[in-house]
Amino acid sequence: MIFSTTTYTAILVSALAVFSSYTPQAEAHSWMDCVDWKFNNPSKPDWSDKGGKCVGYARRYPIGKPFASLDSADPSRHYQQAGNPNTALPCSDHKHGKDVGSDETLARIPSAAYGGKWGRMTMTSVGDTLCVRWPAKNHAEHNEDNTVVQINLSKNKNGADPTQQQLLQNTIARLPYKNCGSASTPDKRPCGGCFKVPVRASGIYLLQWRWMLNPGEWYTSCADIQIGGDSGVAVGVHNVAARRH
Repeated sequence: MIFSTTTYTAILVSALAVFSSYTPQAEAHSWMDCVDWKFNNPSKPDWSDKGGKCVGYARRYPIGKPFASLDSADPSRHYQQAGNPNTALPCSDHKHGKDVGSDETLARIPSAAYGGKWGRMTMTSVGDTLCVRWPAKNHAEHNEDNTVVQINLSKNKNGADPTQQQLLQNTIARLPYKNCGSASTPDKRPCGGCFKVPVRASGIYLLQWRWMLNPGEWYTSCADIQIGGDSGVAVGVHNVAARRH
């Protein structure tokens, strides 16, 4: 079939219009947006920004950024563990991993990773309820599996970060990933889950958020949390080898 120039131009313009109206759905990976989410109305949990506020964050977590936007940050918050996920680095050092993520190494003085341009450290007590939040990033739709979020809490008080194997011996909660609210786009759906703080002596501990997207594919976020009234937040941890920051 032979088209005239006018007909060919009309077909081309129509095709370009259809193509330009198509918006591909971004495939991104999640992270712990908030360690300590406080609902405005606990009887009606709402994970959206209108439903509460965050009062505790991961290490060196930038504040003032739109929800679910830190996959395009430099660096992003994506840290995918490399190699054997059971022995991989538990917290991103911005060097290793399939996705290197942001720098979440333990600071020589833990409080140095919080405040100012970064969010505050989580302060809690044994028996309190902590609620963590994360963005769905298109992985909470009906055609997606309801994967697991592990919450691991070290028993290593005021010390160096434990290994991933040690953390796996201290899983305190398993949360359904698709516990989400509604949003204008699947990418920005706010999700979360809550758990009780187990018995620990007063001090600073590593809390790890660990999400399995596919079998053997784990993403993590790390936070220092203060349990009880230990003075380590103010004076630092003296038995931790000096590290960056």
